Amino acid sequence: MKNKVNSLGKFWNKPNHAAYLFMLPSILILLIFIVLPLVGTFALSFTDVNLFFTNTKFVGLENFLRFFQDERAINALINTLQFTLLETPAQIILGITTAFLLKRNTRFNRLTRSVYYMPVVISFTVAGIIWAMILDPNIGAVPYFLFKLGLPIPQFFRDPNMAMPLVAALTVWKNFGVSLTISLTAIQSIPDSLYEAAEIDGATKAQEFFHITIPQIIPTIGFLAITNLIGSMQVFDQIYITTSGGPQYATESAVMYIYSRGFSSPYELGYASALSAVLFVIIAIITTITTIITFRQEKKMS
Repeated sequence: MKNKVNSLGKFWNKPNHAAYLFMLPSILILLIFIVLPLVGTFALSFTDVNLFFTNTKFVGLENFLRFFQDERAINALINTLQFTLLETPAQIILGITTAFLLKRNTRFNRLTRSVYYMPVVISFTVAGIIWAMILDPNIGAVPYFLFKLGLPIPQFFRDPNMAMPLVAALTVWKNFGVSLTISLTAIQSIPDSLYEAAEIDGATKAQEFFHITIPQIIPTIGFLAITNLIGSMQVFDQIYITTSGGPQYATESAVMYIYSRGFSSPYELGYASALSAVLFVIIAIITTITTIITFRQEKKMS
C-alpha cells in the first residue's frame, strides 16, 4: 500500500504530470458544459421529441431533410450570414484603426480607451433596451430631434431594410472595446524602431499603418476574425430585445429560430437540435477556412 502511495506521489510530483491536476477543473467544465451538451444535441437531432421528453421517436435524417424545405429556417440562416458580414468586418476594422490612433500612452488616449470600453461592461439586454428607446419613432430622442429639424423620421428597428444594419451597429458599439483592447496590445508590442525608421524614410501614418502595423498583427487579426465570426453566427440577445426577429422575420437569426422551435409550442426539441447541429457544422467550416487563410497570411509575412 505504501509503495503504491509513494509511486503515485512520485508520478504527480513531476511538473509535466502535476500540470494535469491544475487543468482538471477546466477540463471538467468543458466536458460538462460543452462536450456533453454537444453530444446530446447531436443525439436528439435524430429524434422526434418535445421539451418534456414524451413520445420520443427515432426519425433518422428526417429533421435534417426538413431543414432544407423550411423557408423560415433558410431565411434565418441568411439573416445570420448577413449580420455576420455587416458586423465582423466593421468590428475588426474599427478596433484596429482606433487602436492604431490611440497607441501612444498619453493621458487623453488612456481616457479615450476607457470611454470606448465602457459599453462592454453592460449587458446586451440593457444596450438593446437603450437603443430601442432612443430610436423609437414615437418616444425616441433621435426621432424627436429629426422632427424638430423638419426631417423625415425613419422607422429604424421597424423598417425591414434598416433593422439588421442597426442591430449590427448596436453590436459593434457594444463589443468594439474588446477588439480595441486586443488590437492595442498587439500594436504596442511592435518595436518602435520600425516606426522610427519609417518616419526617417518619410512614410505617412497611412503607410505605417498598412506596411508595418497590419503585417505585424496578422495573428491578432486572425484571432479577432475567428472569435467575432463565432459570436456573430450565434447572435441572439440584441435581436430578441430590439426586434424580436421582426419586422416580417427580417432580423430573425438562426439561434432565435432554434429557440422558437425548441421552447415555443409545439416544442420541437428534436428539430431544434438538428438546426443546432447544422449551425455548428457551418460555424466549424467557416472557422476552419478563416484559420487556414490566417495561417497562410502569417506564413507569407514571416
